[in-house]
Amino acid sequence: MTNPAPIPPVDLKYQHAEVAEEVAAGWAAVLERTAFVGGPAVGEFERAYAEYSGVAHCVGVANGTDALELALRAVGVGPGDECVLPTNSFIATAEAVARTGATPVFVDCDPDTYLIDTKAALAAFTERTKAVLPVHLYGQMAPVEELKAACDEQGVFLVEDAAQSQGARRNGAVSGSLGHLAGTSFYPGKNLGAYGDAGGVTTNDEELATAVRLLGQHGSLQKYVHSHLGFNSRLDTIQAVVLSAKLRRLDAWNELRRAAADYYGELLAGVEGVVPPKVLEGNEHVWHLYVVRVAERDRVLKHLQDNGVGGAIHYPTPIHLAAPFASDALGEGSFPNAERVAGEILSLPMYPGITRGQQERVVEVLAEAVR
Repeated sequence: MTNPAPIPPVDLKYQHAEVAEEVAAGWAAVLERTAFVGGPAVGEFERAYAEYSGVAHCVGVANGTDALELALRAVGVGPGDECVLPTNSFIATAEAVARTGATPVFVDCDPDTYLIDTKAALAAFTERTKAVLPVHLYGQMAPVEELKAACDEQGVFLVEDAAQSQGARRNGAVSGSLGHLAGTSFYPGKNLGAYGDAGGVTTNDEELATAVRLLGQHGSLQKYVHSHLGFNSRLDTIQAVVLSAKLRRLDAWNELRRAAADYYGELLAGVEGVVPPKVLEGNEHVWHLYVVRVAERDRVLKHLQDNGVGGAIHYPTPIHLAAPFASDALGEGSFPNAERVAGEILSLPMYPGITRGQQERVVEVLAEAVR
């Protein structure tokens, strides 16, 4: 008897098959125009993604980390400032803050949703707080209402980390539209993924959008006229073609993710020892990741992988314990919720095109491991 085919944690082939012809035609047009930096394809995508996100402006940049950093710099974040962010996130959230010269101020996560603990974030505000970065984690949006109200009252900027939530909604509002600005990543594995690195900043504020574009183009909006010290961080034209083709299909692909998440929920209903994900009231989740919690996570993960199921961990180390940010002041025990879930979280395979048979196999092997 042959072994079942391996099930990867992410499989991008399904999506590529749907856009391959359109992408090829778009790339041919770019080559014909020789418009390799900027050009019509970039502007077309920026306009389309801004409209999709329910905002006035999108500025394409080179990657998601740059998107966050340029958003922070656009609002004036720099040395001497503090930025509040959850420790349960990918390190890029804190990197973007540190690269401006500001200080990341970490807070814990909610023990059920793993999203930023908003009360802890509000308690962390000081006279030096310049920005707060709620992370829309795993495909659902953080509850930013209290944060936004406090930011407006205290003159603090709310910068959404929307890297994992393209198309997600909270009380009807689209990810990337609730803050003063938002940074997102179009890394290949995202719900809206390029064929390499890419990112974007969304905002309703024209002045902030102009500042982001200025900073990402060597501090210049006019050739050889440089008003600021800037960066070289622009959305690649080839990637813009890919993103435009995929954007037209994003809602349909997110629906496939929701259907897969619903089926996981059915399959896991009778499996003891597995804590399924919780969707916060008011959220429309887009399931960038399907994250459960289990005891003896590393042993369970090894069992999955040994049996051809591609489980993964997002993220094994809270940022405050990662080497670049570790300190005597914030050792183990500083943020108990994030530290506890970091040892238990397990991402199951999730992507448009995953079959029910594959999901049944995933849960079968997972149930074996936790018994």
